[in-house]
Amino acid sequence: MSELASECMNSVADAMSELASWQAELRAQFPIVAAHPEIAYLDSAATAQKPQPVLTAVMDYLTSENANAARGTYPWATRTTARVEQARDRVRAFLGDPDPDRSGVHFVSGATEGLRAVARDWLAPQLRDGDEIVVPYADHNANIVPWHEAAALAHARGVRVTLRAMPYDAAHDYDAARLADLVTPRTRMIAATHVHHVYGNDMHVSRLRAAAGPGVPICLDAAQSAGHLPLSVRELDVDFLVFSGHKAMALPGTGVVWAGNRRGPEYTQAGWHGTPNTSGIVSLVAALDWLDAAGVDRIAAWTRDLGARLTDGLARLDAYQVLGCQGSLAADSGVQRRQGIVTFRHRAIGAHDLGFILAADGLLVRADGHCQGDQGEKTSSVRVSLHAYNTPQEIDRLLRRLAELNTG
Repeated sequence: MSELASECMNSVADAMSELASWQAELRAQFPIVAAHPEIAYLDSAATAQKPQPVLTAVMDYLTSENANAARGTYPWATRTTARVEQARDRVRAFLGDPDPDRSGVHFVSGATEGLRAVARDWLAPQLRDGDEIVVPYADHNANIVPWHEAAALAHARGVRVTLRAMPYDAAHDYDAARLADLVTPRTRMIAATHVHHVYGNDMHVSRLRAAAGPGVPICLDAAQSAGHLPLSVRELDVDFLVFSGHKAMALPGTGVVWAGNRRGPEYTQAGWHGTPNTSGIVSLVAALDWLDAAGVDRIAAWTRDLGARLTDGLARLDAYQVLGCQGSLAADSGVQRRQGIVTFRHRAIGAHDLGFILAADGLLVRADGHCQGDQGEKTSSVRVSLHAYNTPQEIDRLLRRLAELNTG
């Protein structure tokens, strides 16, 4: 290890040491983590574990005033209705909404349904012959398939729409310069991702607005950033932001579509609105409260440093290939670090086999293709994704097991 790398690793260790007592207090609030000290849960990009305040909020609601929303005049029903409306304001505050009187917050089952709703209910009816949509084909399929569906709906009424591929650079970041050349007066939507679910990099979405110009709507998949990084829709300057509650420590089956309503018509969800997921919405409010109290900026710093610890260790093991930017692996890298997501392959052991090996030792990772689009990776890989409850000791334990397999 070079002297500079050693100094950088010491700097990372010092930063984590300063946050150690904060992190230990947070970790203790997760019942499933406390109940299974032998398990290192390393799959938070798939779903995050839930802190006790979230579980308590849901149980208190279900055992004190559970009722349907907007369908009753008795106190439980009216209070539930008020909870749902207040939850919209809570989401706006969490996202740093600069114009809450104009924007809309709509609850859906998750990010996939949210992106489909934007494509189906808002974009598709507006499309005209010759319009174009920019699609990120190396991102998650949830942010690819809906735009094909919008084009198909337009085609069904005789409208031809062209799907343009979002350009990427060699580090798997969006290439804003090439995007600027791609955008035309017929560009009706740019679909983008905030944090990449495979490579773990912040995709620098704020640069897309300059590339797109002031009038082109941008829809942002924030499934891997909500609850992991500080979010500001003012700074991002996007028109839609979509995320899943369960990845942000709320219950499954809850998601959000935030619509800025500044470019194009006001967003409304089509069709009849049935019963909302009231307990899920209650859990989401509790999760956002917990995240704000914990400090999302601290969570981001903690998981970035854990990721740096992992990539630095993997870079020393010849049998492994870390996916994504190769300039950000070592401790002395000046390139942005991964946002709590590190994905890699063993050069001789298949990803699924490696996943089973690690699971047998209580190291729970994801091992597959990660639902990446056609321009993404062609071979399965192992993904480690981190959150506030993970520790340096878990990363070191993982690296020791991987080192034992450092052959081939």
